[in-house]
Amino acid sequence: MIDDLPKGFKAGAAAANFKKAGRDDLGLIVSDRPCVLAGMFTQNLFKAAPVLICQEILGTCGTVRAVLANSGQANACTGEEGLDNCRTTQKMVAEAADLTPQEILPLSTGVVGAHLKMDLWRDAVPALVQSLGSRDAEGFTRAFMTTDAFPKFAMREVKLSGGTVRLTVMAKGAGMICPNMATMLCVALTDADVERAPWQAMFDRAVDKTFNRVSVDGDTSTNDTILGLANGASGVAVRSEAYLALLEKALTAILGTVSHMLVMDGEGASKVIHIKVTGARDNRDAELVARSVGHSQLVKTAIYGGDANWGRIVTAVGYSGAQFDPSKVGLRLCGVERFRLGRPVNDDQEEKLAELLKAEDVDVEIDLGGGPGGYTFQASDLGHEYVTLNSDYRS
Repeated sequence: MIDDLPKGFKAGAAAANFKKAGRDDLGLIVSDRPCVLAGMFTQNLFKAAPVLICQEILGTCGTVRAVLANSGQANACTGEEGLDNCRTTQKMVAEAADLTPQEILPLSTGVVGAHLKMDLWRDAVPALVQSLGSRDAEGFTRAFMTTDAFPKFAMREVKLSGGTVRLTVMAKGAGMICPNMATMLCVALTDADVERAPWQAMFDRAVDKTFNRVSVDGDTSTNDTILGLANGASGVAVRSEAYLALLEKALTAILGTVSHMLVMDGEGASKVIHIKVTGARDNRDAELVARSVGHSQLVKTAIYGGDANWGRIVTAVGYSGAQFDPSKVGLRLCGVERFRLGRPVNDDQEEKLAELLKAEDVDVEIDLGGGPGGYTFQASDLGHEYVTLNSDYRS
């Protein structure tokens, strides 16, 4: 086990056998003191029971102490019974861990419409609480993986004049990734002493620059949640604008690292498409273009197949809804200019592009030629394995 959690946090996990026997599918993180909370949630109107309860806690409670995560059942579209079951799991853990239910933030992932298996929860909670301190960031992350090929986590330290603070981020997600809000599930911990308002504000900005700019399949989950817990256990107060800026820079960087892992691990994905749009009328138009290209199945399959079909990219730019002059548009694929001022160029570069497209990272640069707006976006390619995984997901 690696010591990669911030001071004051302990993690544990247990196998409740929700879906696969013998594999950890319950995770718990507990702080030894109250934590300032930041949170962002799915924009899907069908919000899962744990999302609703987390939002309720964020709106009514000043601090929290724990995060409780499960895989195997999303507890989404489950009505009042789903809410009652979620609250019951909070009570189970609270009684065993000497907490109050309102101090525990629930996270669930799995099949939409599947109720929590309460008998398995009752059997597993004692072992879960007893396991606290036995898992590191990877161990907790593995407890809420579903189709993930690998656990997604990272740690970063920030040196300030008053001492060093640590940030640790753990996330899961490989499909239904187009958060437009957060990601599938993500927990960010820090031992920095930071006040709630600036913590939430920097979280909003950091998520907008990272998790909100990735896509695997264009689907927004019912359970998307990102939580940030700051317990102050380092004793380092982050109050000045300079210190807050340093913490935000580190938070943005580590969220960027982990959100990139989501795209790398897109179900069946082999490449990450890095889309950069410049020359737009404004940032909103640039975003429309970037998302249109990143969501295009024709673009994604072409990249998967190593086909330098720039026409598919230009077509996606054209139907994006952005306003621009087509005669001023330019495009570079893997650094090779293929479209300039609305016309194709460098037709003799196909062999070179075929080699460049074998790389795991593919750059798509689009210049709309008309203004100061810009946007960056990451998307996965789309291959055969995505269909295989999602046509048999409930088995």
